[in-house]
Amino acid sequence: METIYILWLRQIKRYLRSHSRIVGTLGQPLLFMIALGFGFGPIYARAGNGNYLQFLVPGIISQSVLFTSLFNGVEVIWDRQFGFLKETLVAPVSRFNIMIGRTLGGATIACLQGLIVFSLSLFIGFRPISWQAVIPMILMTFLIALAFTALGTAIASTLDDMHGFQLIMNFLVMPLFFLSGALFPLKNLPKIMEIITKIDPLTYGVDGLRAILIGSSHFNLGLDSLVLIFLCFIFLTAGAWLFSKVQI
Repeated sequence: METIYILWLRQIKRYLRSHSRIVGTLGQPLLFMIALGFGFGPIYARAGNGNYLQFLVPGIISQSVLFTSLFNGVEVIWDRQFGFLKETLVAPVSRFNIMIGRTLGGATIACLQGLIVFSLSLFIGFRPISWQAVIPMILMTFLIALAFTALGTAIASTLDDMHGFQLIMNFLVMPLFFLSGALFPLKNLPKIMEIITKIDPLTYGVDGLRAILIGSSHFNLGLDSLVLIFLCFIFLTAGAWLFSKVQI
């Protein structure tokens, strides 16, 4: 447990020291909220669907968490190339504990990123249905972050090249985001799109946040939570096994 705590704390300290990283990762979510929220808002309202910014913000929070979580895996490759990972792996502790500590640290960072995006959304007009929704929102955000941080770690554990990781992530991240219903309602989609959105794991995170923050859900909060917990288990198991195979 001590190893997990130390690695968790190390990840957070590394993130907090990188001010440019914090600011840089906020640019895209803020642009999406302002450009899409206000740009498509009148069209969305004329279609009889209400306030588009209210609909959009839970999806943008999920996007921010997704990006930060998955790209956290690049630190595994970075640490391997510069020898930091070797110093950690030769310590008399299990690789499972090391992987869990790094993953919890990465998930905490992604969750903090999501909370910052949520805070910024309040300044441009977003309002949750209740301020009591903030606590369950944090829990849902952490579930999303934990699942995708574990997935990023699993992918990074199989790669030696940082550029290869970036290519895979770019190929993975954008479809996950755009096909999750973050930007559009899931009702009345073509059959093939309906199937794809149900396969997309981020769909359940976006839907869960919408259920909590604006009281609107395509599935239901119970199903969203169960799917995310199951994905956390699958990705953590896969990540732990692949990380145990890392060569130093």
